[in-house]
Amino acid sequence: MSAVASIGVFDSGVGGLTVLRALHAQLPGVPLIYVADSAHAPYGDRSDAFILDRARHITRFLRDQGARLIVVACNTATAAAIATLRAEFDLPFVGIEPGVKPALARSRNQRVGVMATPATLRSAKFRALLQTHAGGIAPVLQPCPGLAAAIERGELDDPALRQLLATVCAPLRAAGCDTVVLGCTHYPLVAQHIQAELGAHVHLLDTAEPVARQAARLWTHAVPAHPRPPLLYTNGDVDVLRRMADLCGLHHAQIHSLPPSAA
Repeated sequence: MSAVASIGVFDSGVGGLTVLRALHAQLPGVPLIYVADSAHAPYGDRSDAFILDRARHITRFLRDQGARLIVVACNTATAAAIATLRAEFDLPFVGIEPGVKPALARSRNQRVGVMATPATLRSAKFRALLQTHAGGIAPVLQPCPGLAAAIERGELDDPALRQLLATVCAPLRAAGCDTVVLGCTHYPLVAQHIQAELGAHVHLLDTAEPVARQAARLWTHAVPAHPRPPLLYTNGDVDVLRRMADLCGLHHAQIHSLPPSAA
């Protein structure tokens, strides 16, 4: 068991690095451990039972590495697993969900779009979120099958990825959405391409910073006198994780390969 109390973060792959970036900025000096479960990505195409099994496995790994707070940096895993994780583990958890409430508050024309995986959009947790915050407004729900997987490959300027973005953004543009929620942590990695498809007047909203602020409120442990760089683990392509970490400004992160059976 590590003596260094850390914040553990996990995602189906590289998308959660956008949350890790916000955590690193919000809590400088706090040790961070990240697991990219890329060997099993994307979660959006998996069953809830599979996602829960992976979430349990990774949570145990992070706990054993010293994590004293876990951030589930994946909308799909939050919807499928966080309630069970909170019941089964004696640790605080912070999840992530599409920012429907702030998007509706910000929208000028009350036309809000939500881009997310099919699994997130069909989840009971997301339906409850809509019932709580949407009121009489019906956001434009845009499932994005295959988008997280395409981003996970790390070739962010690939023509096939750009074509997929054009396809999923077209209905949001046609609906006149002035605010669009990025309901998957992978999507901010291609925010510039999404912005180009929707237009400069459209506000893109992701929830990495509110998640980081909530983690900061829950964090009660001391910061080490000699902070270490974030530790990143992947059971997928180490080169892709390094490239995406650099894109997120995490240049000094230590990156390690992890067998799929280890976490």
